[in-house]
Amino acid sequence: MPSRPEADDPRLGDVSEGRILQAILTRTSPATHTLLGPGDDAAVIATPSGSVVATTDTLVHGPDFRLAWSSGYDLGWKAAAVNLADVAAMGARPTALLVALAVPRDLRLSFVERLADGFREACAALAPGCAVVGGDLTVSDVMTVAVTALGDLEGRPPVTRGGAEVGDVVAVAGELGHAAHGLAVLFGRFRDGDVPVSVDPARLAAGEGAALAAQLRPTPPIALGAVAATAGATAMMDISDGLALDARRMADASDVTIALERAALGEAPDRALAGGEDHALLATFPAGVLPPGFRAIGVVRPRGDEGLLCDDLPVDVSGWDPYRDWDSVAG
Repeated sequence: MPSRPEADDPRLGDVSEGRILQAILTRTSPATHTLLGPGDDAAVIATPSGSVVATTDTLVHGPDFRLAWSSGYDLGWKAAAVNLADVAAMGARPTALLVALAVPRDLRLSFVERLADGFREACAALAPGCAVVGGDLTVSDVMTVAVTALGDLEGRPPVTRGGAEVGDVVAVAGELGHAAHGLAVLFGRFRDGDVPVSVDPARLAAGEGAALAAQLRPTPPIALGAVAATAGATAMMDISDGLALDARRMADASDVTIALERAALGEAPDRALAGGEDHALLATFPAGVLPPGFRAIGVVRPRGDEGLLCDDLPVDVSGWDPYRDWDSVAG
């Protein structure tokens, strides 16, 4: 997107809250289940099934994203995608997003506009009918994007992480390890302190462009959450912190052992196990049930000494941890 003249792209500290909100709200789309949208003290969202799935996630500049790498559009897209994935992991269809922004005064208005564009287009691509219906705006030296996502179960019971049963097939929808690969590329060759840098495509090797996209603008299989629930998934969760860490959480919640097959984890199984931010869907299904879009990666066994195995060996349960030093990712 071409840069705008500074006169047409003021810093947020030089305009009113009303001007900023207008810039955002003119870029939102109506959500299918919205009875009352932005403009009042609160939105009103229909709940056809009588149940509401609700989740929230916060992205903070530093541990969760860096403006040196992420455009406003990228950040809006990612903030939408990670929340939509949590709703999908319960077997629900996303219906609405609430977005709270804490932004520095010297940020340009165009950045916020592109942020809103990212939210709108991520919803349109990943969860049609879902949209931003409200939120909040304040000032902060550290940019923060907090999103609350709502979803509808459409009459189905929620699919929790605690329902896996012995004999179930363990399956995944989406890619594993690509986001971690992208983060390693950014840290390895595009880090430049706090000075914004350009990610030059000419400096990317084969596969690295897709890895960067997975990190900066993920595309989790949102629609497959409802598909899995309808097919009879016994347990499901969003893989946000790495397959090993999240599979172990599912095993603990279900009081079973999850036994993975290394050969089913792709070309980089170690990265698939330890890498975070994939936002793929991990699910278990009764034997003989595997809906389109999911691929088998293991089985559920009775609980043993280890909650997680890979090729019958214990797995080092590591993954994404916001309290870990980002510098360790590059290694």
